Amino acid sequence: MKCFKRMWDFLQEDSWSSFVVTLVLAFVIIKFVFFPGLSFLTGTSLPLVIVESCSMYHHEDGFEKTFESSVYADYGLGLEDTVDWDFQNGFSKGDVIFVVGADNVEIGDVIIFNGGARYPMIHRVVGVGETYATKGDNYKTNSLQLASEKSIPEDELVGKALFRIPAVGWAKLIFFEFGRSSRDRGFCR
Repeated sequence: MKCFKRMWDFLQEDSWSSFVVTLVLAFVIIKFVFFPGLSFLTGTSLPLVIVESCSMYHHEDGFEKTFESSVYADYGLGLEDTVDWDFQNGFSKGDVIFVVGADNVEIGDVIIFNGGARYPMIHRVVGVGETYATKGDNYKTNSLQLASEKSIPEDELVGKALFRIPAVGWAKLIFFEFGRSSRDRGFCR
């Protein structure tokens, strides 16, 4: 018990060594306790994701302009089908999404999947069968459906979006924005 008391007192000190040890402990706890525990509880390897693009951004028109794309009609979907869908306002770049295991995926759900890109993609399900089909909501950047979205096997699913925390992800994204092309930088518009 004395050992823990001494360690606690050391961490409370106002010194560089105490600061460094506190940072290392925080990293170890987050990396090896918090995230593995959260992954276990949510049933997915990525329980938290940051939205890095504007593919799910809704403009002031909401779903109305989104449904001008023929992709939705190809799947037999109309604007009236969106009434019960989650995330009626889409996502913005920098939002943090809380993810759970991808059980009982239905049309209108937002899933995270490995679509052959460098990072997992987060898009809305527009077709369910032996495989899944998705489409991003942003009508300005996603008028067409990507080939990687047309036939997503079950083993490519990472999880399903449960809720979002707006803009918190910018704390990380800000460091990577300068490496992007000028049209991909900044807020969604």
